[in-house]
Amino acid sequence: MEERDPKFSRVGRKKKRSNQLLNILIGAVVILILITGYTIISGGNDDKADKDTASDDNIDLVVDEEQDEDDSEKGTEEQEEPDDISEERASSDGASEENDSERNRNEEQSTDEPGTVTITEGDDGIVKETVIETAWEPIGTEQTGEHVSLYDGESVDWNEKKKAISYATNVPESNLIFWKIKNGGGPQKSIGIVSTKDQSEKYRVYLEWVDGEGWKPVQMDILNTLDFDY
Repeated sequence: MEERDPKFSRVGRKKKRSNQLLNILIGAVVILILITGYTIISGGNDDKADKDTASDDNIDLVVDEEQDEDDSEKGTEEQEEPDDISEERASSDGASEENDSERNRNEEQSTDEPGTVTITEGDDGIVKETVIETAWEPIGTEQTGEHVSLYDGESVDWNEKKKAISYATNVPESNLIFWKIKNGGGPQKSIGIVSTKDQSEKYRVYLEWVDGEGWKPVQMDILNTLDFDY
């Protein structure tokens, strides 16, 4: 039986223990490295999650602030709109009232403006219609000095009366029969009764004298008949 060297046996056992201890240390280092790596990775994910959460919170905050601003602006617009509508309505009402006032003034003035014609139905069998036209003007005159109304059938004043009657009726003197020209109730007033030569149209014209300007028609009756006392 072979005997082993006791020295060799001790050296072998020491070497075996050293290998075991080294393996334990290596295993511990590996475990430590794994733990450290996991911690780093886990911590990074948590930081990223925290950052994402913070980013989401910031986004929500910005959205909320924008929403608050929109609501604030909307509220301001809603408050301003009724005022704007009221102002527009007041302006429109004011313009309407102004237009109505202007229209009323124009209607009042139209009764006095040249060219206005007033026609009134006659109230008896003699007068068919009475016409008053504000556009009538004095016909002019050749007379000078103090005016004297004449009914002599030949004077300048008499002929100017005929001219004024023709002007009012819009019928030429050559187509008129002058049935009568008489005093109209005053020294400067006259009345002429005339008809067309075929007597289809019959008139009674009221004249007034305007100093320096001549005879002016002021009223004309369109007659139904000449059968009355004139």
